Amino acid sequence: MEADKQKTLRLLKTARGQMDGLVKMVEEDRYCIDISNQIMATQAILRRVNSEILQEHLGHCVVEAFEKGEQREKIEEIMSVMDKLTK
Repeated sequence: MEADKQKTLRLLKTARGQMDGLVKMVEEDRYCIDISNQIMATQAILRRVNSEILQEHLGHCVVEAFEKGEQREKIEEIMSVMDKLTK
């Protein structure tokens, strides 16, 4: 993985903490809108991390594959990820 590992780990740990908070909020029967807002905040962090990882993948792994003439596999891989992102 070429992405900034420390930054990625920090963001993922933040998301994990938010998930733990969500579990506690549900257990405590907190206000639905507060829970929903926390869910959206967690999703935003995960989207950000995923975007950064995919950018690094495109900038390194995909470029390297194209230089080696292995573009078809990487194109199919990226198309699969894009398909998942649009669902």
